[in-house]
Amino acid sequence: MALERALSKRGLASRSEAQQLVRGGRVTVNGRVETNPLASVNPDKDVLLVSGAPEPPAERPWRAIAFYKPRGTMTTRRDPEGRKTVFDVLGSEADGLIAVGRLDFATAGLLLLTTDSQLAERLTNPRHAVVRRYAVTARGEVSDEECAALEAGISGLKASAVTVRKRSRRETHLVVDLTEGKNREIRRLFDAIARPVTRLLRVAYGPIELGTLQPGEWRELKRGEFGRV
Repeated sequence: MALERALSKRGLASRSEAQQLVRGGRVTVNGRVETNPLASVNPDKDVLLVSGAPEPPAERPWRAIAFYKPRGTMTTRRDPEGRKTVFDVLGSEADGLIAVGRLDFATAGLLLLTTDSQLAERLTNPRHAVVRRYAVTARGEVSDEECAALEAGISGLKASAVTVRKRSRRETHLVVDLTEGKNREIRRLFDAIARPVTRLLRVAYGPIELGTLQPGEWRELKRGEFGRV
């Protein structure tokens, strides 16, 4: 695993922040300063130190939560622009947790956080094809042909399923399933058919559903809720 990614998955910094820490000589691997963010490390065996302080231990009590990420929050530990993050909202409840994937600033809905890096890897790795489900509101009337185009793929992106809930000339409400988590994938898909997304809410991630949670609320999850993910 790349060093920058190992630091990010431990929740110490975003990938870009981790790059800066490493290049600034503030990270050691097994006692040696490492300045290459892409250096290969084994986070379960190598001793990683940041600014002289050890990382949180790899073995922590197992924990996972489902969190309703409010619109207008960042999925990072810290934001260089000073915007509120999900960790600001969660406060001490987020201690030791890492976010499973990300939701962009304008997207709300289900965000999973856990202490289990292996679970996070299984949920985010495209080869496992874990379904993320979104409620999407798009501008204009999205036709059946356009839905088929989204499923077939546009510019290297595609939806695994698209279902129209309500359609009018002004806007269309849909449910969209993805099995990858590329950056702003849904927004880019709908931009490609000239139907900009006006509201985006993630309602499920694998077997975990948003349910009755309200923005800023969270609930504890049990191992068994993830099934065979």
